[in-house]
Amino acid sequence: MTSLSFLTGISLYPNNFIQFQSQHRQQRLTFPRKIKIICSATEQPKQPPQQHPKKKKSVTESGKGVDPVGFLTKLGISNKAFALFLRERHKALKDLQDEILKRHVNLRDMSSGFEILGMHRHVEHRVDYMDWAPGARYCALVGDFNGWSPSENCAREGHFGHDDYGYWFVILEDKLREGEKPDELYFQQYNYVDDYDKGDSGVTIEEIFKKANDDYWEPGEDRFVKDRFGVPAKLYEQIFGPNGPQSLEELEETMGQMPDPETRYKAWKEQHKNDPPSNLPPFDVIDKGKEYDIFNVISSPEWLKKIRSKKPPLAYWIEIRKGRKAWMEKYAPGIPHGSKYRVYFNTPSGPLERVPAWATYVQPDGEQAFAIHWEPPPESTYKWKYTHPKKPKSLRIYESHVGISGSEPKISSFNDFTEKVLPHVKEAGYNAIQLIGVVEHKDYFTVGYRVTNFYAVSSRYGTPNDFKRLVDEAHGLGLLVFLDIVHSYSAADEMVGLSLFDGSNDCYFHTGKRGHHKYWGTRMFKYGDPDVLHFLLSNLNWWVVEYQIDGFQFHSLSSMMYTHNGFASFTGDLEEYCNQYVDKDALLYLILANEILHALHPNIVTIAEDATFYPGLCEPTSQGGLGFDYYVNLSVSEMWSSFIENVPDHEWSMSKIVSALMGNKQYADKMLMYAENHNQSISGGRSFAEILFGEIREHSPGSKESLLRGCSLHKMIRLITFTIGGHAYLNFMGNEFGHPKRVEFPMQSNNFSFELANRRWDLLASGVHRDLFSFDKDLMKLDENERVLARGLSNVHHVNDTTMVISYMRGPLLFIFNFHPTDSYERYSVGVEEAGEYQAILNTDETKYRGLGQMKDNQYLQRTISRRVDGLRNCLVVPLPSRTAQVYKLNRILRI
Repeated sequence: MTSLSFLTGISLYPNNFIQFQSQHRQQRLTFPRKIKIICSATEQPKQPPQQHPKKKKSVTESGKGVDPVGFLTKLGISNKAFALFLRERHKALKDLQDEILKRHVNLRDMSSGFEILGMHRHVEHRVDYMDWAPGARYCALVGDFNGWSPSENCAREGHFGHDDYGYWFVILEDKLREGEKPDELYFQQYNYVDDYDKGDSGVTIEEIFKKANDDYWEPGEDRFVKDRFGVPAKLYEQIFGPNGPQSLEELEETMGQMPDPETRYKAWKEQHKNDPPSNLPPFDVIDKGKEYDIFNVISSPEWLKKIRSKKPPLAYWIEIRKGRKAWMEKYAPGIPHGSKYRVYFNTPSGPLERVPAWATYVQPDGEQAFAIHWEPPPESTYKWKYTHPKKPKSLRIYESHVGISGSEPKISSFNDFTEKVLPHVKEAGYNAIQLIGVVEHKDYFTVGYRVTNFYAVSSRYGTPNDFKRLVDEAHGLGLLVFLDIVHSYSAADEMVGLSLFDGSNDCYFHTGKRGHHKYWGTRMFKYGDPDVLHFLLSNLNWWVVEYQIDGFQFHSLSSMMYTHNGFASFTGDLEEYCNQYVDKDALLYLILANEILHALHPNIVTIAEDATFYPGLCEPTSQGGLGFDYYVNLSVSEMWSSFIENVPDHEWSMSKIVSALMGNKQYADKMLMYAENHNQSISGGRSFAEILFGEIREHSPGSKESLLRGCSLHKMIRLITFTIGGHAYLNFMGNEFGHPKRVEFPMQSNNFSFELANRRWDLLASGVHRDLFSFDKDLMKLDENERVLARGLSNVHHVNDTTMVISYMRGPLLFIFNFHPTDSYERYSVGVEEAGEYQAILNTDETKYRGLGQMKDNQYLQRTISRRVDGLRNCLVVPLPSRTAQVYKLNRILRI
């Protein structure tokens, strides 16, 4: 349960049909969740009714199977300092969960703040707004709907307007249309979404209540309901007779002369012991003989069974609701769909206006940023057509940025991406897309990594409905949709962002130097604050619930896990991961995030981007890990960039290549690999294609050799990175066909030019880029047909720095690479374990891939020779032209 809510609920009791209650606590207010409102007016896919079996304690809840240092034991690692740190972290996690459960029903409730925070349509013809601003003294909503007046729609005084935790509550009542009268019932409810065209049935409330009471009560049971004073009057007459005391003084005198209640009850029971059971009360008094327990009231089991078998007359209560048509006839929305608004605070440092933290649609550009109230009519809401695709055993991720996805020099839209890029991704053979820059950010040139509004999709690309369509169409094509989520820091903007949100410096972020990134100037979250956790955890759940997202890549974890923001040298000593520079609160947040996401959404995928490779990154949280499904091997792209730009081809070290690609063998199956992602193309660098062959003309002098070198290395680098290790692979948009230009977002330094902020899709029509794309498609088909990534770890058995040859097995597949720039080998021997026939199923030197086609047709099928090579029992003798790679498949096993 959230820390702030109003308890104005409806209760059903056996002695009356409906009772209304209003409860007020001094310390805290509670808003009910009894009536579910679809706040976004979005029709979600219909789900079958959920069963609610008796809750069983999970392994984590019961404490069984939890070992804070379990992964250290499994890996045989002994380090007292780090083991002590893990145990202390586990204790801190339990304390944090206990603190959370003091204010919330459970962790699901903790991560569902979006259900009541922000702007929501209430069933009682109004809109409720709630936000967290503990440093504010006054809160109001201002916008074009009220003339930007800070006094018209404000929070009420005292605990009815805000609680002790700093949550503010503002009600925007719908306005009666001219000539209309207020509802007869002050609690009249309206259904705005389901059966939205339903009007007023004309049945009065008295008729509905009478029908409900007639169906609910058995004959005679409601006699005291109809006569409110019948029960006390009859009881009074039974005790004192028809001529009982008429004043308080007489009552006290009479009571003093009467026997005690227990004696009177026993006498009454003895007098009526022969009466039929229906005349006896459904309770009895049992004396257990204990001094402190004078008497204990026990209910009759038969009576309890009878009452519990009754179904509350909820159908009649629902019938009281009127439809959207009746609401539109009587009321004008207090804040119409599309209205611009901000939240106004009066703070110790003066009045200020902010874009609400939980706003779902924001216009951040221009002199005055504002939120946009998103409440489209039901006929205009997006209706989901497809469900989530099944999570594959291997991931082939296509990383994209919506804004630069078009060919024209402009910002592309969600609809452009849906119609043009998604079909290309499907054709290319990828099974997931990862979107960067989708969450709202003020400055376009930041690529979307300086987020200002965490619950809003970027309005520069389109509306929330447009993004839902993108996700839905991707699901229809069988593509998972991941978001690159930035919870490691936030933009430092004040008006549109979270910085100084309530006028104080410690609302969402740390104060002082710790509250600012050492080099980027961004704000650092205060992960130890339960309300900040509430905001961030709810944000993760929001994207899954509202937009059907399938997973997240957590960006730049090293920025949040260390107070030095990851800008320190690491030697690999475990004490570097548990010293005074480690932010334990950030680690606890990541553990909670993974636990909650995987509990609420079992098929979710979480990916960690951590340059320091924190120990236990992909281990289960119950065993002392952080709980991620995959981690990104960042060193691979750095290694390739260094080799291509700084090392002559003949000096490339095969040992270094294999070492970087294999990473930590203990977690190789959790590794996400990429040769290059957006960092090489966007972050001030150049794509590999631009480095290797750039704008070389195919028929210019020397172009043939340069193109051959560039294309050969481009294919080989992608092939070995894709196949050598890990169950996941990532490629940035355009790099699959060797996009010749880097990405440069419009900014002051380039006169806000869009010349390099796009993708040259026209290059796919012919030439080098068409051939490179053909190779990449066949590479994806290789995994689809042979399940390369889903197989176990590769067995690298041949690494020769002299010949510059690498060979390894992965399942029945043999991969051979010759990186030598000049030397070709007509008969090169590589070891294999199984004797048999090996068929070449992929050759980078084929002419359709812009190769020379040096392998003859009769060389595509090779038979093993019984000779020990590379420590294996058999070998293959294959032709290896320079700068080529081949993939062989064991088709037939020969028994010797």
